[in-house]
Formats: sequence, structure tokens, C-alpha cells
Amino acid sequence: MTHVLVVEDDMATVREIEAALQDHGFEVTLAHDGREGILKAISSPFDLIVLDRMLPQVDGLGVLTSIRAAGNSTPVLVLSALGTLDERVRGLQAGGDDYLTKPFEFIELTARLDALIRRGQAPRPVQQSHELKVGDLVIDQVRRTVQRGERKINLLPREYALLHYLAEHADQVVTRTMLFEAVWDYAYDERTNVIEVHIGRLRKKLEAEGDSALLHTIRGAGYVLRAS
Repeated sequence: MTHVLVVEDDMATVREIEAALQDHGFEVTLAHDGREGILKAISSPFDLIVLDRMLPQVDGLGVLTSIRAAGNSTPVLVLSALGTLDERVRGLQAGGDDYLTKPFEFIELTARLDALIRRGQAPRPVQQSHELKVGDLVIDQVRRTVQRGERKINLLPREYALLHYLAEHADQVVTRTMLFEAVWDYAYDERTNVIEVHIGRLRKKLEAEGDSALLHTIRGAGYVLRAS
């Protein structure tokens, strides 16, 4: 079972995170300030650490610096209400592996933790093929071409980048925030519908001739690319 250390001082948030992680099948250990977080992180083995940015005793960046200095390489997801680019960069440079801005959806929290677990697993043998395949969809990563069956699909650069990211995470739910950070390289803004517009255009091109659906909307969560 995946064992997660959650370092968070807000009790209401702690209870919600603990419940969400336990429902996801994780074992959870709690720490309520930075000093306690450091002690638990370096004294017991954990698979993942969820670390609040603003903590009493020692703040999140101090916790990160301390545990990395102690040789602890456990993947760390930083939670913070400070969502500016500078703050995200500071969190990653201090030793964080991912950064999630509050408020957040718990399905995204667990998805990001799952991604950190996969990232830390032993690397798979290098694939000789330069193609990504999802059902009858083939993406040639060298030529940057896309094809469904015998039909070639012409995509704009941003559409290609969006499809490529979805194909790399085929059969996994990808949130809007994850798409913004990966494809647009900035934080998600709820006021914009740019994701929906690009998804709509991409879906029309993928299913232009009555082909079966590949790009699915998961209501309240995000999108998934999978063969029907």
C-alpha cells in the first residue's frame, strides 16, 4: 500500500485530504507543522509527501530544504495558496516534484500523486517505435503527423501538442490544470474557455468522418483519450 505523509496545519483541509487519500487506497500519516513534518519525513520511509507551503514552526520551503539536505528523495507535492509563477518555481527549485495551487479538486490531487508514483518507478525498456498509438490513431513523433486508419489528420501546432499529451497519458483522466501547465505552460484560469475550444476543435478533426469517439469528457474531472 502506498504510504503518504501529509504535512498540513489547517485541520479542515487535513481531514478532507486524509479522507480523499484513504478512499484512493493510500495509507496516511499526518504532521501538523513544519518541524514535525521534517522529523517524520526523515525518521520513517514514505512513498510520497504532500506538503503545505505555509506552515508554523518551519515553512514548506524550509521543510523541503531540510529533508533534501538529509538525503531524502521521497517525491514531494507542494500545496499552496500562492499560485504565482515565481512561487511555483521557488517550490520546485527547493526540491518539490510537483506544485498544486489551492483551492484544488481532490481528483486532481490523487491523479498527480499517481503520476509521481509512476515517475519514481523503474524505467521501462526504451521503445524502439517512434509512434504513439491509441486504437486506430497513430501519432508519428518524429514527423509530427497524425493518422486515423488511412485518413491523415492535419493539426495546428497547439492541437498537436494537446493530442500528444493526451496520447502520452492515454486511458488516464487529465485535468484542465494539467493541460494548461503542460501545453500552455501557465497556471489554469477558471475564467477562460481555451481548453474547451481546443478540445472541441480537436474532437471534430479526430471524428470528422463518423469515426468512433476517442476523446472523452469526464464531467467535473477533465478528459481522457481512449479507444471506445
